Amino acid sequence: MPVPVAPRRWPLLGHTPAMLTQRAKFTDALHEHGDVVRLDLGPLHAYFVTSPALTHEVLVSQGSKFRKGAMFDKFQPYLGTGLLLSNGEFHLRQRRLMQPAFHRERIESYASTMARAASSLAARWQPGEIRTIENDMQELAVTIVGETLFSTEIGARAVEEVRRSIFTVIQQGMIRALSPSFVEKLPLPGNRAFDTAIARMKAVVLQVIEAWRADGTDHGDVLSTLLLAGMTDQQTYDEVLTLLTAGIETTAIALAWSLHEVGSNPSIEARLHAELDTVLGSRPPTYADLDQLVYTGQIVQETLRQYPIWFVMRRTLTEVDLGEATLPPGAEVIISPHALHHDERYFPEPQRFNPDRWTPSFTAGLPRGAYVPFGGGNRQCLGNTFAHTEIVLTLATIASRWRLTPTREARVKFTSAPYPNGLLMKATPRV
Repeated sequence: MPVPVAPRRWPLLGHTPAMLTQRAKFTDALHEHGDVVRLDLGPLHAYFVTSPALTHEVLVSQGSKFRKGAMFDKFQPYLGTGLLLSNGEFHLRQRRLMQPAFHRERIESYASTMARAASSLAARWQPGEIRTIENDMQELAVTIVGETLFSTEIGARAVEEVRRSIFTVIQQGMIRALSPSFVEKLPLPGNRAFDTAIARMKAVVLQVIEAWRADGTDHGDVLSTLLLAGMTDQQTYDEVLTLLTAGIETTAIALAWSLHEVGSNPSIEARLHAELDTVLGSRPPTYADLDQLVYTGQIVQETLRQYPIWFVMRRTLTEVDLGEATLPPGAEVIISPHALHHDERYFPEPQRFNPDRWTPSFTAGLPRGAYVPFGGGNRQCLGNTFAHTEIVLTLATIASRWRLTPTREARVKFTSAPYPNGLLMKATPRV
C-alpha cells in the first residue's frame, strides 16, 4: 500500500517549515491521514507513526528491527556513545552496567536528596513573592540530578557548571536536529553558545572523573556505579552527559507545569492539599509515602500526558511491515508522544488537564503505545522511576508549604517539548 503524504509540503524544503512553524499543532493532526504518514524533511523521507498499536510495534514487539534515527545522528558528536545514542549489543551491555544505579534501593536513597533539595528551594521563597517557576524547577532538577550523579565536593562545582550550560545544550541541540547539517557550521550566536557550553561541561565532568579515579571510593552516587563497573573515562563522560541531558529536561518541564496546573485549578489544588494534610500532616514527604500519595501521582501522570517530549526517531535495520505499510531498510520513522497523548480517541478532551482520568479502569483500558512518556521496550528511559519519584516528592514538598497562583496566562516556547516561558506565580504560605 502506498503511504499517504502529509499535507503542507513545500518544494525542496518538504515539511520542515510546517514542523518548525506549527510544531505540535501540525504533528498532532497527522493521525487524520493514516496510521503511517510520510513526511519529507528536506531531502529526507520519514514515516510518521500515528497509532498506539504501531507505536508499540516500533518500540517493543519489533524493536530489534530498529536503531536510533537521523535526529540522534546529529547529537552523536556531542553525546558520543551514551545510552541515548548507542545501539545493539553495546547498548544492552551499557544498560545492564547502569541498571544498579536505578534499583529500588538506590532510588530510595536518592529520594532523601530530592526531598531535601525541594525543601531547600521552598525555604528560600518569601510570602507574596512572584517566582519564575520554570527557572526554579530547572535549577532544582539540575541540583537533584547533579547531586545524585556527583556527591563529592568537586561534584558540587560540576553541578554549578551544569546549571549554567545544560539548557543551552538541550535547546540548541534540538534546533540542530531539525536543521540541515550546514547550518551548524555557520557562525551563528546559537552555534557559538552550543559549542561553548559543550566544551565547559566536558571539562568539568572529566575533572570529576579524574578526582574519583584518584580517590576510588564508592560514594553511593551514579558516577561511582559507572566507574566501579569498569567504564573508561570517555564512556563514563558519554553516559554522564546523556543522563544530564535526558534526566533534566523532561523533569523540569513536568515540575513547572504540574505546579502551574495545580495553581490554575482550585478544585485540583484543594484535593491535593487534602491528601497531603492527611498523609503527611506537618512533616516532609519521604519515599515511603509514595504509595499513599495517590492523587498526587495522578497529577503527575496527567502532567506527563499533557506536556511530553515532541518526537523521537528510529531507523529500520531491515524491511519492516507496519500495518499496511512496508518500510525499506534504512527508513526513518518518527514517533510523537505529544501526538499520541493528545489523541482524543484515547484521551477524551485531550487539552483539558484532568487527573481524574487516571483511574485503574482507564489505565487498564488504554491501548499499548498510547501513553509513552518514557518510551518503551529496551529503549525505555532507564531513569523513569527516578523521574517519577522526583516529581511526586517535589510537588508534595512545595504544595505542603505554599500555594502558587499564576499572575498571567501561561506562555509556551515549543522546542523539543512544550517549555513554559515566563511562568510567573505568586507564592502564598499555606495556613
